[in-house]
Amino acid sequence: MRGHHLAAYNFGLHVDDYESPRVEGFRLREPLNFEAASRAEGYVGRSGYDDVPGPESWGEKVYPRFIAGSGFDDAPSSLSLWADLESLMAFTYNGVHADALKYARNWNQKQAWPSLVLWWVPDGFPPVWADGAERLEHLHDNGPTPRAFTFKVAFCPDGNPLAIDREHVKARAGRNAAGQEDLLAAVKTLKV
Repeated sequence: MRGHHLAAYNFGLHVDDYESPRVEGFRLREPLNFEAASRAEGYVGRSGYDDVPGPESWGEKVYPRFIAGSGFDDAPSSLSLWADLESLMAFTYNGVHADALKYARNWNQKQAWPSLVLWWVPDGFPPVWADGAERLEHLHDNGPTPRAFTFKVAFCPDGNPLAIDREHVKARAGRNAAGQEDLLAAVKTLKV
């Protein structure tokens, strides 16, 4: 949307420690997913993680309250910016990332909270981790609103309901596929 970027934050809990063999399939796919995102049409950028090579972290990493009592002090989460909802949807449900979603139940615990929250930020003002955690909690507590929403119930930056252009999503996914062929071939060889 003109003058805004779509912020996306996701959070979950693995079935075991990140270095565990039970989570190896996730761990092996993670860099390929980040690379696929960077090649996707409409991708603006993502936060990195402190003490991990790559992009700069957008603030101190903060988790939603759902991590409490889990036994983990770190959890899989990401924070990114996209040009629009269709761009993120094309990336999320196609190609390399769709392959990871297909196997997510093998690596992640079933959760009672939303795994993803979306909201708009003005261009030039990337969110910080605390924004993502707070918005995910808001979505859980209040359902979709212009402050924190989902693909199923989305809003424009002005707060009006947003209808997804499915043809636009399909076209973007097709264009993305051409730039991900090597990554998708590599993913298909990985352990689940």
